[in-house]
Amino acid sequence: MDADVEAALERINVPAYVIDTGGIIRWINPAARRVVGDVAGRQFTSVVAPEETRRAREVFAQKVAGTAEVTDAEVVLLQDDGDRVSVEVSSVPLYSGDRIVGVFGQLIHVDEEPHRPPHPQLTPRQAEVLRLLERGHSTTQISGELHLSPETVRNHIRHLFRALGVHSRIEAVAVARHGELAAY
Repeated sequence: MDADVEAALERINVPAYVIDTGGIIRWINPAARRVVGDVAGRQFTSVVAPEETRRAREVFAQKVAGTAEVTDAEVVLLQDDGDRVSVEVSSVPLYSGDRIVGVFGQLIHVDEEPHRPPHPQLTPRQAEVLRLLERGHSTTQISGELHLSPETVRNHIRHLFRALGVHSRIEAVAVARHGELAAY
């Protein structure tokens, strides 16, 4: 089969990208440019929300090291105008022969995320845990998503309850959403 895969990927409406092993975005298709702008040549972490960069680096490293054949993760990206967008990223290592030369990925479920400053009484990690609670994640799911032990996640939840003055996950989500509404 003699196919021009790059030309085909240029025309599809699914945002796609290629990052080299140094973390530099080497190619993005027009659909991806509509999400984050023309970011070719930039470090991939430059389009990831600050609270997400550590986890994004870990997931990227797994593929570059060859320890993960595919990863699917929810992440918040920064658009070229500074707005935030929540996406699910599915990515795989890119091989040349038997050597990994980069990462290929696609963005799915592109949802505009309202710009909401983190709650002033929460640490960045607690804000990240709260964001996952808002999405209905369990302690086990948060543990897997953030690469933390379940006990560490429970500690973060306890501390964010204390910071918000609440006693349950549902109260924490309600307080966070009320604060979001009050900001408008």
